[in-house]
Amino acid sequence: MRRLKVVLRGGETTNEHGAISVIVAIMLVVLLGSAAIAVDVGVLYSEHAQLQNGADAAAIGVAQKCARNSADTLCTTSTLAATLANQNALDGTSNVRSIALDTTGRKVVVNTTAAENGAPPDSVSLFFADVLGIPTAKVGAKSSAVWGSPKAGTTAFPLAFSICQVKGYADGALQLLQDHGQNANASCNYGPSGAAVAGGYGWLKQDTGKCGATIDLAVSEGGSDPGNNAPGNCDATLNKWGADITAGRKVIVLLPVYNQITGTGNGAIYSLVSFAAFDVTGWRFSGGTGLPYEFQSTKSTATGVTTATQCTGNCRGVIGRFVTYVSLADGYTLGPVDPYGATIVRLGL
Repeated sequence: MRRLKVVLRGGETTNEHGAISVIVAIMLVVLLGSAAIAVDVGVLYSEHAQLQNGADAAAIGVAQKCARNSADTLCTTSTLAATLANQNALDGTSNVRSIALDTTGRKVVVNTTAAENGAPPDSVSLFFADVLGIPTAKVGAKSSAVWGSPKAGTTAFPLAFSICQVKGYADGALQLLQDHGQNANASCNYGPSGAAVAGGYGWLKQDTGKCGATIDLAVSEGGSDPGNNAPGNCDATLNKWGADITAGRKVIVLLPVYNQITGTGNGAIYSLVSFAAFDVTGWRFSGGTGLPYEFQSTKSTATGVTTATQCTGNCRGVIGRFVTYVSLADGYTLGPVDPYGATIVRLGL
C-alpha cells in the first residue's frame, strides 16, 4: 500500500499510514447503510402489505359471517380471521393480534402483526440492519369492516316489491311476479281501497338519464309509468342481465320493498321499508320480442321453472326468487340488519 506524504507548514513532513484503509472502512459502513435502506425497507414494505391484505380479508370475512348470523361461531371466534390472515402471507403465517367485535354497532376491527419463525413476537428479521445492530423491526396492520342493511342508495332497476311478496320467500322457490292483470298477486292487499296491487309491485321514478332510482327509505317515493313497457334507459341493463344468465352467472339485485301504496298511476306513492335481494332469472315486458323486452332462462339458474312460473300470453312481469344475500356493494347508507334478505359489508373508514 502506498504511503501518503504530507508536507506541513514550515517544511516539515509526515507520513500517513493506513489513511486509505480508514476511508474504505467508512465507505463500507455507508454502503451497508444504503443496502439496509434499499433491501430492508423493501422487506418491511412487503411484510406490511401482506399484513394489511390479511387484516382486510379477515375484517371483511368476519363481517360477512356476522351479517348473515351474528351467532355464527365464525363471527364470534378468531378462527376465520386467523385463516384469512395466514392465507394472505407469503410464508403462510401471520399473527392476529386482536379482534374487537361489536355486533350491536355492526363493526369489527382486526389487528395483525408479523409472526416470523425465530424472530421476537410481532417482529420481522432484517439481514443488513442486523449487521448494524438492528436485527428486527415490529410490523403490524389494522383494518375494520362494517355491515348492515341498506337504507338509502341507488337501485340497479326502478322496481319495488310489496312486502307480502318477500315474507316467507327468503331463499325460497322461483316465483312469477306479474304487473299485468287484475289481482295477479291476490294476497298483496296494500293497494287503494284494500284492493290487490297489480303484480304486488310498481315502477319507481328513475334518475334522469339512468335506469336505476335513488331511494331513501325515510322518504316516500312517487310512482312512475304504470304500464307494461320495459323501463326507459334500461335496455343496456336488461341486455347485460340476459348475457350473464345465459353464461350461467347469477343476477342478484337489491330492490326496494314497500308495505303500503296510496294513489294510482303516476300519482302512486310507495311507502318503502327495506331492500330485498332478488335473484332474477327472467322477465317479459311490452315493447318488443327478445332482449331487452323478453328473456326466460332455460339454464340451471332457472331450476324450478314450471308452467306457473312462465310468463307467456298476456303475462307481463319478472321471474326470480328472493334470497339471503351479503353484498360488497358500495354507495349505500347502512342501518340495522332487517329480516328481508339483503345486507352489505364494506371496509370501515
